[in-house]
Amino acid sequence: MSYAAINGQEIYFEDTGGSGPVVILGHGFLMDHEMFAPQVAALRDQYRVITWDERGFGETRYDGNAFSYWDSAKDCIALLQHLGIDRAVVGGMSQGGFLSLRAALLAPAMVRGLILLDTQAGAEHAEKIPLYQGMIDMWLAVGAVPDLANTVASIIIDDPAESPKWVAKWAAKPKEYIVEPGRCLLTRDDISHRLAEITCPALVVHGTEDTAIEMHLAEALSAGLVGSRGVVQVGGAHAASLTNPVPVNAAILEFLAGLGA
Repeated sequence: MSYAAINGQEIYFEDTGGSGPVVILGHGFLMDHEMFAPQVAALRDQYRVITWDERGFGETRYDGNAFSYWDSAKDCIALLQHLGIDRAVVGGMSQGGFLSLRAALLAPAMVRGLILLDTQAGAEHAEKIPLYQGMIDMWLAVGAVPDLANTVASIIIDDPAESPKWVAKWAAKPKEYIVEPGRCLLTRDDISHRLAEITCPALVVHGTEDTAIEMHLAEALSAGLVGSRGVVQVGGAHAASLTNPVPVNAAILEFLAGLGA
């Protein structure tokens, strides 16, 4: 198991190695690096693929303190520096996209391109915050009980093969781990007004059945990024890269090929 001691955390990561161009991928809320198994399999022959667990999730040893997606972006940048990587395509799904956009703002010279999967640039919609906070409060009170976990899985994954695997993961973790990641998610800042500062090429991919982040938010994200050529729409819900990997991987491979060596 590989860990990087950075920013007061022990960040867990997996690295395919090799001499190909580097792609680093950050997972969504309640997920971990394993959600990108389909992308690692599709990319590893041509690219060096790094996946990692963000604060509060997976195998990362997190200090439990409050953090923001700017901190997570700094973790991503520091992980690349730890590995001696000067430049990479940075990407992620949902909150992985939140931090990737912030990484591009913090260290533009390091970000060769962006892969943005079912994500957006705005703050959480005010009407959704009470619903999501209620779910987090219930999770903290009773844990990932089946009714709650299955409801959450239907929002994020909505796949009969994949959902049970992640529900089992959630049930196995201490319920308290949800607090700070949940606060970070619901109190994130809006960076829509800064999208024009990001000039690198960007791929925006979005599941047509995503109810957590609606398609119009992906379209707004794409419109704000000068390096985006529009939204690639694929089937699937919020974690479309996990449940519908064939079209997602095809879009990623085409995007990466267009960046050249």
